[in-house]
Amino acid sequence: MGTKGRQIIEARGIKIPELVKLLNKAFADEWLAYYQYWLGAKVAMGIPKEAVVAELLQHATDELRHAGMVADRIIQLGGTLLLEPKAWYEFTNCGYEKPDDPDVRVLLEQNIKGEQCAISVYKHLMDYTNDKDTVTYDMALQIMEDEIEHEEDLENIKDDIILMLGKKKKK
Repeated sequence: MGTKGRQIIEARGIKIPELVKLLNKAFADEWLAYYQYWLGAKVAMGIPKEAVVAELLQHATDELRHAGMVADRIIQLGGTLLLEPKAWYEFTNCGYEKPDDPDVRVLLEQNIKGEQCAISVYKHLMDYTNDKDTVTYDMALQIMEDEIEHEEDLENIKDDIILMLGKKKKK
């Protein structure tokens, strides 16, 4: 028999093993995003390198915090975390794009794509838990808000680069 909280969300139609699976996939995404941001900040080249590096490092910190939030929820639900980094590749929703081209524009595009995927992942978690598991729903909403902000931050830097290069923004 699970905790009262688990009993309530199961009674509302949530299958805890399925929820834990979805959360572990998000956990894998967060760790891979953390590493992608962190490594991208180390190898970044181009103008405005300083602004891009600062943004990537801030986002890396946020992704690591998200991984902790998701891990805590998995444990609260009685689930088991993915215990090996190689499992992240098997479970990821969003994948991992190695920063093998250090051009800040390429790094921005890779990370914008990652943020868009993360937004979809947390939207799905919110849909799955809406009116059934408010703890997971609220966590997913909080993380999704951060991911939306990240996407906007990266898009703004990309737009600044386009303006600096004297090119018109494509609509």
